[in-house]
Amino acid sequence: MDLKDLELWRYSQSEDPTMRWFCLIFMLSICRAAQDFRICSYNVQNFNMQKASNYKLIHTLTRVVSRCDVCLLQHVVDSDGKAVNKLLAALNRYDDFTYKAVSSQSLGNSPGDMQQYVFIYRTETVNLTGQHQYSSKQSFVREPFVVQFQSNRTAIKEFVLVPLHSEPSKAVHEIDRLYDVFQEVSKKWNNKNVMFLGDFHASCAYVTRSDRKKIRLFKNPNFSWLIGDKVDTTVTDDTNCAYDRIVVHGEPFLKAIRPFSAQVFNFAKDFKLSQTRVLEVSDHFPIEVRLKSSAPFLLQASPLLLLLLSVIGQFVL
Repeated sequence: MDLKDLELWRYSQSEDPTMRWFCLIFMLSICRAAQDFRICSYNVQNFNMQKASNYKLIHTLTRVVSRCDVCLLQHVVDSDGKAVNKLLAALNRYDDFTYKAVSSQSLGNSPGDMQQYVFIYRTETVNLTGQHQYSSKQSFVREPFVVQFQSNRTAIKEFVLVPLHSEPSKAVHEIDRLYDVFQEVSKKWNNKNVMFLGDFHASCAYVTRSDRKKIRLFKNPNFSWLIGDKVDTTVTDDTNCAYDRIVVHGEPFLKAIRPFSAQVFNFAKDFKLSQTRVLEVSDHFPIEVRLKSSAPFLLQASPLLLLLLSVIGQFVL
């Protein structure tokens, strides 16, 4: 039992009915959040073997990725897979889950700037059921490497993830062409439960309000943008831009998402790290969204939370 657990236990024993109700509601929310399925996206800014060999950096990245059932990493520069394998080794030592990765080939137009998309996922909570490399050099500098996952833990059982790390100067064009990717992969797998995620550069000078009329994912009401325009996904105080986005297609997928769960994960605050330490990993923060669980939320609560709930329940019910 850690310090937070002890604090919860102490408050749960309070004679103040209001405090006991607060504890009950708070722990119910923890139960619900703990069993939701988390999808994350993180531009790790030139993640290579040099970065992977930095112990503090890899520990920080491990703490970030281990929060997620599926985590998309972008701007990975690791053609031989050694850096990703080092991260996987750290993850598989970190907690009780087993992590695997599926990676694209190196993508790009310049030999000096070839990047990969990497999806890291927990094998206990999700299964990889398909992968597809979209191919159109006229549409993208780094064509989306599309994956399909299946999970028994989520209300929506099978879903497609389409990543994009756009070329900044071509952001409007590339975001618009995601609609073509949607048409191809939804037909390929007969599945319209599609999520787009990544560093789109969909803000500030790269995509203006007037540019939206050129982007089908903005014009078509069937696509929902879950990270708002006023959200800052960058680390430094010099920028305030919603570059990183999550977009979903269709009402069924939208209803399967926990309301208001799409957000930036500011791990500088959560992990109490300096901006310098955060910038060692990336100048972006990760973004995330949670999918609703398929099971009644108390079924997957931890034994400690169930014990606390039972104790509080005796007093407030």
